Amino acid sequence: MRIRSALAVLALSVCFPLFSATAALADFRVCNATQSLVGVGIGYRAKAGWVTEGWWHIEGSTCKTLIEGPLSSRFYYLYAEDAERGGRWDGPINMCVAEKEFKIAGVNDCVARGFQRAGFQEYDTGEQASWMVQLTDEPATDGAAAVTGTPPQ
Repeated sequence: MRIRSALAVLALSVCFPLFSATAALADFRVCNATQSLVGVGIGYRAKAGWVTEGWWHIEGSTCKTLIEGPLSSRFYYLYAEDAERGGRWDGPINMCVAEKEFKIAGVNDCVARGFQRAGFQEYDTGEQASWMVQLTDEPATDGAAAVTGTPPQ
């Protein structure tokens, strides 16, 4: 999957009607409120250092759990690409990704190590046990990309 130049936006909608709130287990979930297939990568700090993992393929109007169980870090980082329309949900934190499925230790010298560099968005979970991010096509009301996440409700 190549990093594309088109920019999509990320917004959160806790009460989005496509996704029902069932008894949530502790985890980090991403919901895709678009009609397109989306590829998602996540970054986090593990005991041994920084790790990025991907790609989770999330069909339109569905959710996937990226990390199962109670979250062990306060901060998580997300990057996503629209596989059909070429947009992306990104941020200012550079981490490594690969074309195919990956689990990469470290976030420095991505290109020199044979990987690509992508900008991830930081999520401060406030040390919640669960967190959910929803990807949408809708811009924020001020025209900027709204980049937020929330504990599942």
